[in-house]
Amino acid sequence: MSYNMTNVLGILFANAHEESVPELAAKRTMASIPFGGRFRMVDFLLSGMSNSGMSKIGVITRANYQSLLDHIGSARPWDLARTDGGLTLLAPFGRNTSTGLFRGKLEALYSCISYIRHSDCEYTVLSDCDLVINPDFHNLVDAHIASGADITAVCHTDNYTEDETREASCFKLGEGGKVEAVAINRAMAGTRTMDLNIYVLKTSLLVSLVEDLVSLGKYSLSRDVMQAKAGDLDIRAYEFSGFYRRICDLESYYDANMALLDHNNLSKLVMSERPVYTKDRADAPAKYGFDSNVNNSLVANGCVIEGVVENSILFRGVKVGKGSVVKNAILMQDTVIGSNATVSNIITDKNVTVGDGITVSSSEKCPLYIAKGRAL
Repeated sequence: MSYNMTNVLGILFANAHEESVPELAAKRTMASIPFGGRFRMVDFLLSGMSNSGMSKIGVITRANYQSLLDHIGSARPWDLARTDGGLTLLAPFGRNTSTGLFRGKLEALYSCISYIRHSDCEYTVLSDCDLVINPDFHNLVDAHIASGADITAVCHTDNYTEDETREASCFKLGEGGKVEAVAINRAMAGTRTMDLNIYVLKTSLLVSLVEDLVSLGKYSLSRDVMQAKAGDLDIRAYEFSGFYRRICDLESYYDANMALLDHNNLSKLVMSERPVYTKDRADAPAKYGFDSNVNNSLVANGCVIEGVVENSILFRGVKVGKGSVVKNAILMQDTVIGSNATVSNIITDKNVTVGDGITVSSSEKCPLYIAKGRAL
């Protein structure tokens, strides 16, 4: 029999890894970075938890979280607008007296330990928001309980480059998927088992670990728990075999968006049985002019296209003028491309304007980023 997921608490770290994409996270959290034409990064984890039946979810913030507050609102799109449980935004305070902000995830968890303890949930799922992923948390929790492990860590085994492992943790696995050792931030090309930073464990164990380690001045979940206690705790790997992408720099963000232009990838991420929910802006359907031509692109509601769009992702409210050509581009919300302009291999943030007759392009491997609100 499957476990009752209302007894599972979800904790999301909104700001984790945002230093890897300073352009996109300059004025927002990692969790609120726009993705895929209509989503924010937090939507994938929130939707997965909601779809699994989890009804108590806390989001730990740190800085630049106004856009996250605006996006989440009452949390109604994820069915988390509840008087009992629902979604809770947690304060960004820790034990680091020089700044008042937490230094790592253990201090972040310590700052909301009362919330965790009083959730009355037997298990807790921890996750970052740097993943484009749609996991079945019900299966994860069931597998954790069946294994009898102390901690179950979601991972993926693949052939990775040095750049992909440089800012990640990789597991050495033993019999039964037991994590025997953890390598952190080591550039190791080849077949590796990468930690996706999604964990499930008993809430009582989490509280004990956090209180004990923070009292000793420890603050890193990856180093002081996953790595340091791999020999003491029974940590098991849970292999995730579905579609996922990890956002670790601007190029990986661009590639992850472009991967959705492959219908096979899109169908594995946005599934009818596990929908991805987001804030609804109530835009009108996209409009296409007589001379428009759109190929292999994702076009959100509210767009007005009078030019050519190829291999691109257009967020809500984007306008492409007559005679303009947009190729291999990610245009965020309310970007305006004037008439007879040409843009290619670029990422525009929200409310960018490219004037009439302007040409903007970059090399395919290094997309050009145009900051929010800029006019060219």
